Amino acid sequence: MTNAVLYEAPGPQAKRRSLVASAAVGLLLLAVVGWVLYTLGTRGQLTAEKWGPLLDPTNGTFTALWGLMGTGLLGTLTAAALAMVFSLVIGTLLAITRVVSAPWYRWLVVGVIELLRGIPVVIMVFFAFRVLPSVGLDLSPMWFLVIGLTAYNSVIIAEIVRAGILSLPKGQSEAAYAIGLRRGQVLSTVLLPQAFRAMLPALISQLVVIVKDTSLGFIVAYVDVVREAQVIIQNLGNPIQTYIVVGAIFILINYALSRLAVYTERRMSQGRKGKLGAVAVDDTGRDA
Repeated sequence: MTNAVLYEAPGPQAKRRSLVASAAVGLLLLAVVGWVLYTLGTRGQLTAEKWGPLLDPTNGTFTALWGLMGTGLLGTLTAAALAMVFSLVIGTLLAITRVVSAPWYRWLVVGVIELLRGIPVVIMVFFAFRVLPSVGLDLSPMWFLVIGLTAYNSVIIAEIVRAGILSLPKGQSEAAYAIGLRRGQVLSTVLLPQAFRAMLPALISQLVVIVKDTSLGFIVAYVDVVREAQVIIQNLGNPIQTYIVVGAIFILINYALSRLAVYTERRMSQGRKGKLGAVAVDDTGRDA
């Protein structure tokens, strides 16, 4: 079955129109970038005085500035890593509970998931910051941020994992039960590995959201890269340059996370092919 069944292949005129449209969009983007650079240049935003502290190692404030950035980046990565781990663990447990538990308990989990999904993440973080100390949990700002991020993202991940489990053919779990596996073994060895593999792009997208949401740490006075950027701006008066660098840092982190996901998926696929090849060789040897 070819793709022509689903849509017609573009002809010469369609290809020409597509090429012209792509060139026009490219020229428009170049014009916008040129206009932005021209505007920044006329307003003195491209001078060495503005960019030197961030990009020039010979600048007197370069080392101190990147020391602050490094401290903030460490805080961002620490909060993001903790929120990722807790969200994945709690989200997986919620997904399992919703799939296999008794109906009355399942509806309780559904209620919790729907409640937390409907609350903005900034409210979650602020709620943890204001409410937890009043009940005796006087934690550091980092934990207020992590708790808020985990409460929001764990229910999203729960729905992603649940969708992955439900997308699998029922025959797989039925076959696993038929050979004597218990429910826990079916989940851990058959369903969950395939669900994670199937939903890996969606999971990575949610982990990227967690990294970006760590920028909300400023509302709980957490020292992250955004808060340190504000300190730099107050001292140097270069908000455009500083926020461009911070944005580039977040882009690099999220790109690295995406590449890690691609690498993990490739390794998982190779491992699966290797196991299938070993089984095929073993079966051939037995038949011989």
